[in-house]
Amino acid sequence: MTMPFYVSPEQVMKDRADYARKGIARGRSLVAIEYNDGIVMVAENPSKTLNKISEIYDRIAFAGVGKFNEFQMLRNAGVRLADQKGYAYSREDVVANELANTYAQSLGQVFTHEMKPFEVEILVAQVGVGDAPNEIFHVLYDGSVMDESKFCVLGGNAEEIQTALETGYTEGMSLADAVKLGASSLRPDTEEEIEVEHLEVGYLVKSATRRCFRRMTKDELEEIF
Repeated sequence: MTMPFYVSPEQVMKDRADYARKGIARGRSLVAIEYNDGIVMVAENPSKTLNKISEIYDRIAFAGVGKFNEFQMLRNAGVRLADQKGYAYSREDVVANELANTYAQSLGQVFTHEMKPFEVEILVAQVGVGDAPNEIFHVLYDGSVMDESKFCVLGGNAEEIQTALETGYTEGMSLADAVKLGASSLRPDTEEEIEVEHLEVGYLVKSATRRCFRRMTKDELEEIF
């Protein structure tokens, strides 16, 4: 009788983490930046039909990098969960914190128990009501959750992009300035600018009532650049 190969739990976890990171790194990065009236998310996305940035609920947005089918499945699940809770209780009971924790539990379960982990990083952002602060949650492939402020980077060459954002970020930026900073930070190692048609920009407006998510059109982006 042949004995199965033994692999330590530490090695299994390391292999899964390496696999997920390599898959995510093959995609393009995404940044989220707080501006004077909310949160803007900027991504390089050549596709005209597949979106990385979208709405989940009234004041909550979702963004993902990595395998599109995997983070789109997570987004759809989040929309259903938010709708059910908002219908059963009240719309104010749907908050980004709980959604991010639910995503973290699901990703952590898959990472620990399934052979193949999800190759995704996701962002759940909620714009504050009145004087309430904005909330930005960064959820990793293994279920780790990070509470970010000011700005956040998903996927790709995160360290260099983070440095570019730290250099260029200022409190109370306008929406246009935040979009410019986000677009320029996505390619910190080159002076080549991303073409407008390859940019995807979605943002949350703090001063809006009820539904706060907006998607920036090509014409609006051309006015900024």
